[in-house]
Amino acid sequence: MFIVIFRAKVRNADSEYTQVASRMRELALSQFGCLEFTAVTEGQNEIALSYWPSEAHIRAWKSHSEHVLAQQLGRERWYESYIVQVAEITRDYRFVPE
Repeated sequence: MFIVIFRAKVRNADSEYTQVASRMRELALSQFGCLEFTAVTEGQNEIALSYWPSEAHIRAWKSHSEHVLAQQLGRERWYESYIVQVAEITRDYRFVPE
């Protein structure tokens, strides 16, 4: 399993930003094999964690036309800066009370 860590400094989170972000999450989960997607914002800082079964799934998502347009709009309008990191999860354990 792989994780994509997206960290951004938000410049302008207008209503279109909210709509596009929602659409991107929906697409990733429903059409590109994303297993889980979580995002949080604190002040200008946003972090999104998405979990994927393979790097091929991530590459397909990254190059999808709607996502490419969202990336362009992000650079032009919504983000001061961002960092994307991709890592392979080599261990995963949980505590789940009964």
